[in-house]
Amino acid sequence: MCTVVIRVPAAADEPVRLLAIRDEDPARPWNPFGRWWPEPHAGIIGVRDARAGGAWLAADPETGRLAVLLNRADASTRPASELGSRGGIVLESVAGRSPHGEPATHGFNLVEVEGPRARVLTWDGATLRSVDLTPGTHMIAHDDVDDPATPRIAEWLDDFRAAEPADGERWWMPWVDVLERSAALGSTDDRAIIRDNRPHGYPTLSLLACVATVSPHDIDVHYGELTEPGHWGGGLELA
Repeated sequence: MCTVVIRVPAAADEPVRLLAIRDEDPARPWNPFGRWWPEPHAGIIGVRDARAGGAWLAADPETGRLAVLLNRADASTRPASELGSRGGIVLESVAGRSPHGEPATHGFNLVEVEGPRARVLTWDGATLRSVDLTPGTHMIAHDDVDDPATPRIAEWLDDFRAAEPADGERWWMPWVDVLERSAALGSTDDRAIIRDNRPHGYPTLSLLACVATVSPHDIDVHYGELTEPGHWGGGLELA
């Protein structure tokens, strides 16, 4: 039930801007944004799933690649014993090896950024699809890109599109302002971005966020955790 907002530039010499909010079970341990992996992923930085060893979001500054994974429902009938962790897909993607064929995982939306280009790979347990993102601002959650059937996208996509990134180092503040307005709904509202998904049958809450600027051969990422899972509270400090 994670959420990604991404702005794809019209010109190749402009950067991609991205905001990613992670929803996860607070009892599942993670390592904050940093360098956690040995070879062959030693150059990768990201948010590590401490249990399975993969990544939720990862980047390789040398190649200008970034990837972030959002869970998605699937129609797979494969037994759990045949399915692996989705976090390994993120590391492979950043290394230049995107998923193909029939991934042996549950469903996902994988946002891939390389320099000024971005796409979303969608796996629903039956078909792997690729959607190239056109210039402009897009929103991805647990269904399709810019899906109006997803309440939080229907409610907030236009606001994110109207909130142009600011000049200067803290370019993400107009998007954080949208997050703060969205939090007035309450975290169990279907339209909420900062979420408590437990009433919907999932043990996950919004825990943290990353913002990223991606250009060829350079990536700048800032990371922050919510003071209280699933609640805006004192806001979000990205460092």
